[in-house]
Amino acid sequence: MIKMYEHLKEKLALLPDQPGCYLMKDKHGTVIYVGKAKVLKNRVRSYFTGTHDGKTLRLVNEIADFEYIVTSSDIEALLLEMNLIKKHDPKYNVMLKDDKSYPFIKITAERHPRLIVTRKVKKDKGKYFGPYPNVQAARETKKLLDRMYPLRKCHTLPDRVCLYYHMGQCLAPCVNDISEETNKKMVEGISRFLKGGYQEVKKELTEKMLKASEALEFEKAKEYRDQIAYIETLMKKQKMVLNDFVDRDVFAYYYDKGWMCVQVFFIRQGNLIERDVSIFPIYREPEEEFLTFLGQFYSQNHHILPKEILLPDDVEADLVKELLQIEVLQPKRGVKKDLVLLAYKNAKISLKEKFSLIERDEDRTIKAIENLGKHLKIPTPQRIEAFDNSNIQGTDAVSAMVVFTDGKPNKKEYRKFKIKSVEGPDDYESMKEVIRRRYTRVLKESLPLADLIIVDGGKGQISAARDVLENELGLDIPVAGLVKDEKHRTAHLVIGSPPEVVELERNSQEFYLLQRIQDEVHRFAITFHRQVRSKQAFKSVLDDIPGVGQKRKQQLLKAFGSIDQMKKANLEDLRRAGMPKNIAQKILEKFKS
Repeated sequence: MIKMYEHLKEKLALLPDQPGCYLMKDKHGTVIYVGKAKVLKNRVRSYFTGTHDGKTLRLVNEIADFEYIVTSSDIEALLLEMNLIKKHDPKYNVMLKDDKSYPFIKITAERHPRLIVTRKVKKDKGKYFGPYPNVQAARETKKLLDRMYPLRKCHTLPDRVCLYYHMGQCLAPCVNDISEETNKKMVEGISRFLKGGYQEVKKELTEKMLKASEALEFEKAKEYRDQIAYIETLMKKQKMVLNDFVDRDVFAYYYDKGWMCVQVFFIRQGNLIERDVSIFPIYREPEEEFLTFLGQFYSQNHHILPKEILLPDDVEADLVKELLQIEVLQPKRGVKKDLVLLAYKNAKISLKEKFSLIERDEDRTIKAIENLGKHLKIPTPQRIEAFDNSNIQGTDAVSAMVVFTDGKPNKKEYRKFKIKSVEGPDDYESMKEVIRRRYTRVLKESLPLADLIIVDGGKGQISAARDVLENELGLDIPVAGLVKDEKHRTAHLVIGSPPEVVELERNSQEFYLLQRIQDEVHRFAITFHRQVRSKQAFKSVLDDIPGVGQKRKQQLLKAFGSIDQMKKANLEDLRRAGMPKNIAQKILEKFKS
C-alpha cells in the first residue's frame, strides 16, 4: 500500500511535461533519491501509481516531499542528475562508493623524468599507461622497464650516486650531466613498449644480445637474454583479443527483480587486462539507470577515458557520445559484438550468484527493521541510535552512542561522551546528561533525528531518557530498552510507560539485529572507557610532579610500558630513560609517598 501526503497530490497535478531532474525527500527533508526524466510529469507520477516491488515500495513510502528542476534537453538532465547525486549522496541512488582505482604506470613530466606506479591520475602533463589488472602486474612491468631504461629513481635528487646507479638502472643525473635528448629517447622507448610495441623492443634486445655475444661480452649478453625472457613471461599473462591495439572499454548489463549488474571489460593495447563488476538496486527503467551509472563511472573513478567504448544495442549511443566526447560503438557482428555478448553473459551469471547474498543481507537489515517497527508499533526505524554507559564504581564515567542506518552500523556517526555533571555511580543521571547533550545539539545544528532510541537497561534508563526528551526538549522519539540476562546476553526488548516486554522470537532477524546493536554499543563504550581510564591512571600519578611534562611522560611510558613497571625502577633506571637526576629523585619520592 502506497501512502501519500495530501500536499503531494497537489504537487503531482502541477508537474510539467518537460525533461528535467527530480529530488525525493523524506520526512526530515533529506534528499533520498535523485532521478532524471524525459517527461517529468510521467516519471514522477509513476512512483505513486500501480504496483511496485518491495524495494521500490520502501523508497516510495519514505517520500514526504519532492522538488524538480526543468532542463532544456535530456543530456542536460543527465549532467544535472550526476551533479545532484554527487552533492546530496542520496541513500537510494546508484553510488560507486567502493572508489575502485586501478594502478597506472606514469612517466613524470620533470626535467629528469621518473617511472612510477600510481593510482592517482592528475592533469600534470605526465604520461599515464594502464590501467593494470592489479598493482603487482604494474610493478612487474615497471621492474622490467627499470632494467631496460635507466631513468632516475629518487624523488629528490641526492648529492651522490645511489645503488641504482651501480646496478645500471639510473644514469645518476644527481652528479652527471644527462642531456635532454637522452631522456627523450628513454621516454619514447618506454612509451612505445607500453603502447603495445614490445615485439619491436624484443627485436632490438635480441640484436643487442647477439652483438654482445659476438664481442665476447657474455655478461651483457646474458642480461639481454634475461630481459627478453622477462618480456615473454609478462606478455603471456595477458590475453590478446584484438590486434588493432586500441584502448577500449566494453559495457553490458543484465537486470532482474529490481537489481542490475554492469560488467566492464578493460582492453588495453588489444589485451583484455581487467574487468569491473557493479551490482545495485534500480528504481526506474534499466536504460536510464545504466546511463546514470556510466556517467558516474567516468566522472568519479575512471578519469582517463579510452579511445572508444562498446555498448549494447538498447543504449542511446548519441547521448553517451555527447556526454563523454569519445567514440561510441554498438557492434552488430564480429569480435567486438562477441565481447559485448561475453560481458552480458558475465553480468547475468554475476547477478544470479549475488541474489542469494543480497536477499540474505536484506533479511538481516531492511526486513529486520521493518519487522522491528511492526513489533514496536512505530514506523520503520531507518535510523536507530543506541546508548550505553560505562564506569567502575562511578569513576571515569563515560557513555557511547552508535548509529544503525537501514539495519547497518554507520560508524562515522558514532559519538563518545565523558560524563561531566554526575558524581558517583548514578546510571540514570548519566543517561539524562548524555541524552540532553546529544539531542540539544541535534536540535541546535538541525541534524537528522533518530526514528528509535535504544538504551542499555530497563525501566529506569527508559524513564530517564524520556524525561529529558519529552519534558525538556519537546521531542517525541520512541525509546526502547535492551535488558540483559544473568550471563550478560540480550534477553528482551522493553518499551512504553510503564515498560512492557516486546515479544520477539529469539531466532528472528530482528532479535539478531538487536543483539548486534547491543554488542556494538557495549564494545564501543568499553573501548572508550579503557582509553580514558588508561590516560587517567597515567595522568594522576605523574601530573603533579614538578618538571615532568608531556614529553617526559611519553619518554617514561616508552621506556617502562606501564606505571607498575615504573614503580619497580631505581634511580639508574630512570636516568637511562632520559630523566635528569633531580627529576628522577622526585619521581622516586612520589612513588614512595
